[in-house]
Amino acid sequence: MADKKKLQRDTLATHAGRDPQRYAGVVNTPVFRASTVLFPDVESYEARDPDNYKTVRYGIHGTPTTFALEEAVAQLEGGHAAVALPSGLAAIVAALAAFAKTGAHVLVTDSVYGPTRHFCDRRLKPFGVEVEYYDPLLAGGVARLIRPNTTVVFCEAPGSLTFEMQDIPAIAAAAHAKNIPVLADNTWGTPYFFRSLEHGVDVSIHAGTKYIAGHSDTMLGLVVTNRQYWLPVRKAVADYGYSVSPDDCYLALRGLRTIGVRMRHQQESGLKVARWLQSRPEVMRVLYPALASDPGHALWKRDFSGAASLFGVILQPVQWEAVAALINSLELFGIGSSWGGFESLAIRADVSAVRSATKWNPGGPLIRLHIGLEDPDDLIADLAQGFARLKQTP
Repeated sequence: MADKKKLQRDTLATHAGRDPQRYAGVVNTPVFRASTVLFPDVESYEARDPDNYKTVRYGIHGTPTTFALEEAVAQLEGGHAAVALPSGLAAIVAALAAFAKTGAHVLVTDSVYGPTRHFCDRRLKPFGVEVEYYDPLLAGGVARLIRPNTTVVFCEAPGSLTFEMQDIPAIAAAAHAKNIPVLADNTWGTPYFFRSLEHGVDVSIHAGTKYIAGHSDTMLGLVVTNRQYWLPVRKAVADYGYSVSPDDCYLALRGLRTIGVRMRHQQESGLKVARWLQSRPEVMRVLYPALASDPGHALWKRDFSGAASLFGVILQPVQWEAVAALINSLELFGIGSSWGGFESLAIRADVSAVRSATKWNPGGPLIRLHIGLEDPDDLIADLAQGFARLKQTP
């Protein structure tokens, strides 16, 4: 086969992690369920390498189904290796735990995913880890915050709910000058639209539940690392006892095969809906780096090859009850956590109470929209009737 490093992303998404001849010509790697794995003799059992996480030696460390998914995602993102976990939050926890220790100083973007902040505040801080949140727009200025005991810089681009773009290469350059690893939540960018390791990220984290699996039926996390940090992260996963179902890995592999067509279609629909929203008098601003008017557009265009279909909408000042009436009236947008599946979603959001390094005062209420695989014209019509309901609410 051609050098996989030279293959285009759609080809990688189709072929990476597959070896049909190994499994009697079966196109998809079968589901291998296992706990105990038998060895032919005492010598081979006792000679097993505890640092070799790519051989089948006990179910908790993975089966060929797990390894196939890990290989495919690592190749798609351009990393050395990947490890699968039972959720996106588990992936965040394990990645941070690999570098955070008592007495350490950890830098985390102030626009981080809420559960990441909860883990830092509720778990890391009580164990003697100093967590400092920094302005997501600080870029290379993060160098001023680095201390002798800083052990990691955590990024998320764009930011959760507020969608600020971070200058990942600038942050990475500042961190690497002090030999500090850079972690990034790349769930929005996906391995398909943002090959983060090529931009200075050392450890890339994904909620595979979302666009990778793509069908709202799987709980999954993935961590992709470079060669230098593979073993510390993989050992952290093992030490925490994380293990993911091979059935979920199979579903995620099936989703990964269509990630290209889904992402491109959802990006196109997302842009159409976002541009329509910009024209509405009820909307103050749309938070979407793929829009030319967005403050982070230049960074997104420089570093990303596409955009997820998740964005924020700041409405003109109205009561929260009116926002609830708008969302409750929508027929094609579900109300629920997560995103990245085939269905559209809408929720109210407010981060003003949790920001610590920056202030969030957008001037109006915020809703978050995920655009699914529905026809965008139908979604626009649904939002239009929702705005009509909003106007009718006192």
